[in-house]
Amino acid sequence: MIRFCNDYSEVIHPKILGKLVEVNTGQAGVYGEDTYCERARELIKGLCGNDDLHVRFVVGGTLANLLVISASLRPHQCVISPTTGHVATLEAGAIEATGHKVSTISTDDGKITAEQIESFYSEYTDSDYRVHIAQPKLVFISFPTEYGTLYTKDELQAISDVCKDRNLYLYIDGARLGYGLCAEGNDVDLKFITESCDAFYIGGTKQGALLGEAIVIKNENIAEDFTSIIKQRGGLLAKGMILGLQFTALFEDDLYFELSKHANKMASLVRDALKKKGVEFFIESQTNQLFPILQNGVLEGLSEKYLFANWKKVDDESSVIRICTSWATTEESIGKLIADMEASLEQSGE
Repeated sequence: MIRFCNDYSEVIHPKILGKLVEVNTGQAGVYGEDTYCERARELIKGLCGNDDLHVRFVVGGTLANLLVISASLRPHQCVISPTTGHVATLEAGAIEATGHKVSTISTDDGKITAEQIESFYSEYTDSDYRVHIAQPKLVFISFPTEYGTLYTKDELQAISDVCKDRNLYLYIDGARLGYGLCAEGNDVDLKFITESCDAFYIGGTKQGALLGEAIVIKNENIAEDFTSIIKQRGGLLAKGMILGLQFTALFEDDLYFELSKHANKMASLVRDALKKKGVEFFIESQTNQLFPILQNGVLEGLSEKYLFANWKKVDDESSVIRICTSWATTEESIGKLIADMEASLEQSGE
């Protein structure tokens, strides 16, 4: 069985594992205060073009989101998120469990616009009942989105501008940030991301690391006492050097970007092959996530060899699946998948 249901089924990239093995019996500082974490921070700050950033490492994306949002909001304030946003859909109410409402804005492609944010905020400020309503304070977006789509530089700048005008924090979920930065046609880089928002995180779990995310904070209000907030939420890893070592390995020799480009390339091979066969897609994605619409009979045959994520039912005869490539996806696996898909499509008459 070959898994294309996510991009974190493989354990760890060999270069990162080698880095861990290399220092395994040595000693280091604890709780992220060690030479390895410091080196990783230096690398990240350099790529972001800002030496004043606060960088902290945690084990997972839900924890990263919960921590940043907890540090940003007062008790009566809420998050603005796309309806598809991870904090609104796949985090078991983690944000609500901290006492903060997640208010959603409708989207067809995973993205929201500056105009939608302005309208949402104006509806709050213009209300005679705003004292009774959760106050919007933080805008949550993902790059790339949960649909693999990307904000352009102009779109992101417009969102950043309205957030600054309305005194809203802008926070970017970067679970698959590398796949977005290395996508064909993308015009956004790490420096622009840093300039645009108050905080974001760089995903490692889905991009070759054993585990871990790097939270990058520019806004001093959010950064204040952040390590204590990590501890309070149970996220301060005693052996924090494990996280620092992994991000050092990812960024020292541009491994992070090489792995991202590879996953995107593998996805593009599948995308091109399916389009040649006339397969339609639920959403157009430039990254490592694909959302083709296939007949259920075709999917049933493919399920004997491959595992996909069941995304959405279209009708009684067809469904949307998610095909997800990763840093570890081989051309051999992609070749087998394409050949079997083409055979199944021909057999079904699609």
